[in-house]
Amino acid sequence: MKRIRDLRGLGEKSEKMLAKVGVHSVADLQAMGAIQAFIKLKQGGYHPSLNFLYALVGALEDRSWLDIAQHEKGALLMAMEGYQELGKL
Repeated sequence: MKRIRDLRGLGEKSEKMLAKVGVHSVADLQAMGAIQAFIKLKQGGYHPSLNFLYALVGALEDRSWLDIAQHEKGALLMAMEGYQELGKL
């Protein structure tokens, strides 16, 4: 079974941090999605950078976080703004 640390762009540190906010497996991350996992980290007192959001998206899609940052940054930032407006961030 694949672990979070085995996903492209994530490692042991990412896996441990995600586990502390209830994301224990690849299936958990897939079910939750990158944005929700990122929000859980922020709500859990962590201060992940936007690059970590891009890494989460890239990990789920088996792509480089740099590719995500270059091509999908605007859409992800707009989605994050939506959550912020709803008071979830």
